[in-house]
Amino acid sequence: MDINPIFESAQEAFLTYKNLPPAKKADFLESIAETLEGNRSAIVLMASRESNLPEGRINGELGRTTGQLKLFAKIVREGSWVEATIDPADPKRTPLPKADIRRMLVPLGPVVVFGASNFPLAFSTAGGDTASALAAGCPVIYKGHPGHPDTSKFVGQCISQAVEKSGLPSGVFTHVEGGVKMGQDLVKHPLAKAVGFTGSFHSGKSLFNIASDRAEPIPVYAEMGSVNPIFAFAGRLKSELVPLAENYVASLTLGVGQFCTNPGLIFVPSGLAEGFSNGVKTAVEKVSAAPMLHGGIAESYDKSVNELALRSELNWIKSPEAKTDLKTHPAIAKISVKDWLSDDTFQEEVFGAFGLMVLYDDPSELKDVALKLKGQLTITLWGDGDELKAQRELISLLQEKCGRLLFTGVPTGVEVGYAMQHGGPFPATTDPRSTSVGAYAIKRFARPVAFQDMPSALLPKELQDENPLGILRQIDGNWSK
Repeated sequence: MDINPIFESAQEAFLTYKNLPPAKKADFLESIAETLEGNRSAIVLMASRESNLPEGRINGELGRTTGQLKLFAKIVREGSWVEATIDPADPKRTPLPKADIRRMLVPLGPVVVFGASNFPLAFSTAGGDTASALAAGCPVIYKGHPGHPDTSKFVGQCISQAVEKSGLPSGVFTHVEGGVKMGQDLVKHPLAKAVGFTGSFHSGKSLFNIASDRAEPIPVYAEMGSVNPIFAFAGRLKSELVPLAENYVASLTLGVGQFCTNPGLIFVPSGLAEGFSNGVKTAVEKVSAAPMLHGGIAESYDKSVNELALRSELNWIKSPEAKTDLKTHPAIAKISVKDWLSDDTFQEEVFGAFGLMVLYDDPSELKDVALKLKGQLTITLWGDGDELKAQRELISLLQEKCGRLLFTGVPTGVEVGYAMQHGGPFPATTDPRSTSVGAYAIKRFARPVAFQDMPSALLPKELQDENPLGILRQIDGNWSK
């Protein structure tokens, strides 16, 4: 397939779309949401059939998808996200006059987005990467995921309908299909300016390498996985032993463990290990086998847990069971902190409902854990007030290893809002400065440009003295509208 016409169309559309008034971009994003809602019944049936996810889950995910679009519409309509900054001229300054310098964020250009297997809607065709790129003013070339091709194409058609309804060039959004080579060619194309990806470490790192090796390297915002450790301390665990065990199992097995924030690792004081293990075992035995998204994921999970079953360091709370077709069972094992520290294999993500409980004798051992821990999307601490105060050094170390630090609850459930950070240090993502969920995601697909002594008639509205858009700006170091 010749992809040149696709990128040429996207680049031509960019020249128009990037200059669209904020209100028009917001109307377009809201139009996509309305079109998706108008086709809810068909989308839910299709996505449920292709992903093996229940209709209730898909309904909720569609609501999240349209909610993301509406959030970005609100952000674009308000307009302050461009970080307009003005340093006024001072011609009388000595020994040299001061120039007038004005800076703001502008869109990058055509963005390549890859769909995720585990979220056929919220992280796929009209998901967060597409929504934030369009909100920033970037056309999107979207590569459909083979795990839910019909859903992807149908949602793509809904977006194209909104493009047409909004009177925009067709190149603002393009849906393509293909295998690994197609994905690589999209990233290599010289008109591609950024990449959004959610998936495996191997695939994400491969795309990152391709983008880095281009004649013109481009940013790849890849979310590649995490084991999302929980650090449990004795005081809180004693007082909430059963509820915490139940909450842990519920989070671990949610969606058959196919969440990027699935807590695959938990550190537990050895003195409470038996009681917590019993609570976990009681809870997990109530969880039935369930189908995974597709055969490849089920096969990979089955292979991983059976390889771990051969390791003598592990004692099993819930032993691996053979899969049946796409249906897999949860599995949970225990290991000493000494053995965990000895082998990086025990840090590797098992995509599915597998949990590893690491037993420690004294909280001081957790400093070595924090130093060895790889980058994570989330880290959770379960402790009472005094315990947490005593762990300031540990908390400081763990802050370096994650994008979101939790002090209650469980990591599954990512709120779509203004303050959410869904990213983290490598290997969780390729860029810890970014997020793939929430308002800040829009800034991945923009770059700063400064205008020096530009005639006022030519300035973008965001930087004009009159501030016709009424946005919040920094002027001579002070924030003002």
